[in-house]
Amino acid sequence: MENLLQLLLTTVQIGSVYVLFALGLTIIFGVLKIVNFAHSQFFTLSALLVAVVIPWLMEEGYSLFNAYLFGLVIGIAGAAMLGVLTYQVGFRWFQRDMVGSFILSAGLVLLFEGIYLEVFGGAVRSVPPLVEGTISVLGAGLSAQRLLICIIAVMLTGGLAWVLAKTRFGNALRAVSIDHEAAMLQGIPYKSIAFHGFIFATLIGAIAGALIAPVSSVSPTFGDSFLVKGFIAVVIGGLGSVPGAIIGSLLIAAIEAFGGFYFDPSSASLAIFVLVMLMLLVRPNGVLGRG
Repeated sequence: MENLLQLLLTTVQIGSVYVLFALGLTIIFGVLKIVNFAHSQFFTLSALLVAVVIPWLMEEGYSLFNAYLFGLVIGIAGAAMLGVLTYQVGFRWFQRDMVGSFILSAGLVLLFEGIYLEVFGGAVRSVPPLVEGTISVLGAGLSAQRLLICIIAVMLTGGLAWVLAKTRFGNALRAVSIDHEAAMLQGIPYKSIAFHGFIFATLIGAIAGALIAPVSSVSPTFGDSFLVKGFIAVVIGGLGSVPGAIIGSLLIAAIEAFGGFYFDPSSASLAIFVLVMLMLLVRPNGVLGRG
C-alpha cells in the first residue's frame, strides 16, 4: 500500500510538470497549426536562469526566499522575451506552415543550444532547496521541496484549465484552434490571438522550467528529454487537445513511475515508445482526437 501511494505521488509530481510542458506544445499547435520543437528552449532558458541567479543572489546576501522569488521572475521573464523575439522574427511568417515551421524550429533548437553552451557553459547546475526535510503522507515519503513544487504545478494546471475553459481569451484560443476562418468571421482577431497564444504557451513552458529546476540537474540540453516526452504526451492525447495533453502527460508519468519501480527506467522508456507507436497505428489522432 505504501509503495502504491508513493508511486501515485511520484506520478502526480512528474506528471504535473509534463502537463505544463505539453500544454504549451498543444496550444501552439492548436492556434498556429505548427509543431514547435523550440518550445523546449524556452523551458531550458528559464531553468538555466533560475539555476544561475538563485545561487548568485544568495552569495550577494539575499535571503533564500527572496533569491527564489527574484530567480523565478527573472527566469520566466527571460524565457518570455525570447519567445516574443522568436515569434516576431521567425514563427510569425510560418503560421499554419507545417514544413517551414518544422525546419525553423529544428534550426532554432540547434542555435539556442549552441548559444546556451557558449553563455552558461556545459557544467550541470543545481539549486539549493527552498524547504528541507521529508514529509510522510500515509506512510509514503516525499521531500518537502518536491511536494511544494507538486502543489504549485497542480494549482497552475488547474488555473490554466480554468483560463482556457472560462475566459474570453481561452474561448478565442479554442475557437481559432477549431476553425480559424470561422473564428475570424465572428470577429476574433486571428493575428492577435496567434501572437498572444504563442506567448501564453511560452510562459507555461517557462514556468514549468523554473519549477522543475530546483529538483533537477540543469544543463543546456535540459529540455531535450522533456520535449520528447511532451511531444509523445500530446500525440497520445491528440495534437491541439488540452484535455488530451493532460491525459497523455499523466499516462507518461505513470508509466515512468510504475515501470521504473517494478522493472527499470530503460524498460519504462521503451514501453512509452511502444505505446506511442501503437497509438499512431491504431488511433493516429490520439485518444481525444485533434483539437
